Amino acid sequence: TWRQTGMYADLETLWRVTVRRNPDAWMAHNNLGRLLASQGKSGEAERHYRQALRVKPDGARTHQNLGRLLAARGDLDQAVYHHPQALVYRPAYAEAHNNLGNALLAQGKVNEAIDQYRNALQVRPDYAEAHYNLGVGVQTLGRLDEAIHHYRRALALKPDYAEAHNNLGSVLKA
Repeated sequence: TWRQTGMYADLETLWRVTVRRNPDAWMAHNNLGRLLASQGKSGEAERHYRQALRVKPDGARTHQNLGRLLAARGDLDQAVYHHPQALVYRPAYAEAHNNLGNALLAQGKVNEAIDQYRNALQVRPDYAEAHYNLGVGVQTLGRLDEAIHHYRRALALKPDYAEAHNNLGSVLKA
């Protein structure tokens, strides 16, 4: 037991020991990828996500995590591939809809992005980030009253949402 306790020193040690002992532990690869991504180690995180997908190709959460990482890196085409893959395996996945919307919006596909934000809100009506992102999308199209509604809804759900305060103030000022 005493020798075993070292692997529980922290989450990174736990996940690394787990994948070393069991290279097919897809959940450990996914969790290690999330941890590494949060530390800014995107290359290593991507490798672990891809290993998790080799073992479990239908891993919706892993597709979602990889899509988010790739979008943050600017690889929008690959992000737009992985988020829908997550939705194939888990259609009612609000975060995947929302993050697909973000990648589409970054590509300039505003109407497609808006559709994804609306899909996210159908799954999870209390999703502040999706309301905010939908506000951004409709504001881009000049639909300011609708943007105001979604920024206010985001703030009702998450009162300390600084970006929503900023955007709401900008729209009201206009």
